[in-house]
Amino acid sequence: MKILLHCIYYPPEVGGLESHVAELARGLVEAGHEVRVVTSRSLPGVPEEEVVEGVRIRRTWFPSRSPVGWILHALGSIPVTMRWAGWADVVHAQAFASVAPCQLAARRHRRPLVTTLHTSHFLIRARSRRWQAILARLVQASRHTLAASVEIARVGEGLAPGIQVEPLTNGVDTERFHPVEATMPAEPGRRRIVVPRRLFPKNGVEYLVRAMPLAVAEEPGLEAILVGDGPERERLEALARELGVADRIRFLGGRPHSEMPGLLCSAEVAVFPSLMEATSVAALECMACGVPVVASRVGGLPEIVDQEVGRLAEPGDPASLAEALVDLLRDPELAEAGRRARARVVEHWSNARLVRRHEEIYGSLVESGRGTSPNARTTGAR
Repeated sequence: MKILLHCIYYPPEVGGLESHVAELARGLVEAGHEVRVVTSRSLPGVPEEEVVEGVRIRRTWFPSRSPVGWILHALGSIPVTMRWAGWADVVHAQAFASVAPCQLAARRHRRPLVTTLHTSHFLIRARSRRWQAILARLVQASRHTLAASVEIARVGEGLAPGIQVEPLTNGVDTERFHPVEATMPAEPGRRRIVVPRRLFPKNGVEYLVRAMPLAVAEEPGLEAILVGDGPERERLEALARELGVADRIRFLGGRPHSEMPGLLCSAEVAVFPSLMEATSVAALECMACGVPVVASRVGGLPEIVDQEVGRLAEPGDPASLAEALVDLLRDPELAEAGRRARARVVEHWSNARLVRRHEEIYGSLVESGRGTSPNARTTGAR
């Protein structure tokens, strides 16, 4: 099949959505399909067009990282999306901001349209009455709609009567993310945790910083490495100094995806103190590396994390986070929890499983004819 994906952000951008789309595209190519991606020139110096791991990528104008910027990018991407949809057998909009150009292109060429709902941006806007009608029309434009978590799926179905959304957890390349030698091994007497989070308010890293003095009081050797950057970095570094834990927290900034397995395996536990979350690709990557996870009880995180593979804490609650972290570190089966975590990802959330389900959906839509019937569920297991 020939598959056209549309996504506002794409590697070398770093993030869960970017990783999901790139791994899906690469997996589809490895399965024998042709894949093209329309995305944005969101980073300086990236080529306008290139082929990476067999995926042909076209980047179009991107004015700003804001809802207005997303809309303008979507409008500016219509010409290339329209041309490439004529080549494709199926068009897939990754996130709601991609639906409008994909809908126009799919309708013009009578190609089936698939949409995936990702991220907290959708959840935030779905709470607004002004946005609900807009989002409902976008979702109803698709022949099949997916969501990155059960929560997002239920919110999507609540936009209007008759909407059906299939929850499909993001996948991980379990061959790339697996237990490897630590690239930053902890010094003797230290207990290392890793926080692979971009430094934005919704990711709740502030509450990890606030939890550190409480956790260090129980585990004196505790230290944290924060992998990710963002507008909160300066404030969080100042907060760490204020709380007296600046010597226990290392801000590593953003790191290439290729470095992540070794960094993740440099810690005993990974922490996700999110205030909002879909199903975190980063958390699944940690689990695939055999690293147990402490996560907030929000969004899709409870769908992948439980007592068998980690601990859950209340969002925005440093005391709850510290308690969960110390409890997991003191678990005599901590190493076994890591092995269970990897086994669970391999069984349920591998990229191979994700690719197979997408092949089923695309194949069913293509076989049923190239039409634009809105939001008709295809056959196949959820």
